[in-house]
Amino acid sequence: MRVYVDGKFYRERDAKVSVFDHGLLYGDGVFEGIRVYHQRVFKLDEHIERLYASARAILLEIPMTPAAMTEALLETCRQNRIRDGYIRLVVTRGIGTLGLNPNRCRRPSVIIIAGKIQLYPPELYQHGMQIVTVPTTRNLVNAVNPAIKSLNYLNNILAKIEANIAGVEEAIMLNAEGFVAECTGDNLFIVKRGQLFTPPLAAGALYGITRGVVIDLAREQGIPVSEPNLTRYDLFNADECFLTGTGAEIIPVVKIDGRTIGSGDPGPVTCNLVERYHALTRVSGTPLRPEPRTARTT
Repeated sequence: MRVYVDGKFYRERDAKVSVFDHGLLYGDGVFEGIRVYHQRVFKLDEHIERLYASARAILLEIPMTPAAMTEALLETCRQNRIRDGYIRLVVTRGIGTLGLNPNRCRRPSVIIIAGKIQLYPPELYQHGMQIVTVPTTRNLVNAVNPAIKSLNYLNNILAKIEANIAGVEEAIMLNAEGFVAECTGDNLFIVKRGQLFTPPLAAGALYGITRGVVIDLAREQGIPVSEPNLTRYDLFNADECFLTGTGAEIIPVVKIDGRTIGSGDPGPVTCNLVERYHALTRVSGTPLRPEPRTARTT
């Protein structure tokens, strides 16, 4: 594997960051997870746009233009001969002092990793997964806004630990008002009487790229989509439920907090959206054009 770090490619064992990098010391930075299907980077422009929006929100000036970032990402995939895979794009505040002050960090660092990912066991996509609601609540919008895809994921990790303790793969996080926000790494949807519902961004949900794709696919099929505040009661009484995410894609949920959802099997709306999503990934995306390498290997 070749890892891109600040304009150069390094072998995996040689790719390193400083112990004084504020991304390591304080989780000060932003990131994106991006998928490659059939040598095409899926929704690349949307991911790059969200990366720069997250950076802007924390006053982190990325030392590359979006066009240069795009080319560096594509070249990383070429270097690793990625056909179907996963890209982790990271921008840290950079090397600084042991103090919090980000002004002491001279230059942000850009890291691009291209490899493989498998979040959930394959059988869960076929039969559906069980999830639970956990005590850890979603960060307040006026504290650490969940719209910022930052390196500080401790809020989500605490909820993931609680999911692990419960013996499930994923967990629902509520906001401080008791409404459904999202899961630890995925957005959540329910189907009720032929309509699709998902929590609003104001409830603490991340503006998920896959979330947006699913909303578009549903509306193309004439399925009404709305974003009201949802409670656990709404989830328990849904006809169908599924989660979405770049890594997870679309995965059905058949049981929540011990309550069987609908028939207990992945529902027809979910299965239809899964089929259409996979069809889209086969033909859509930014191609990995064979171009000369633009960064040297160390």
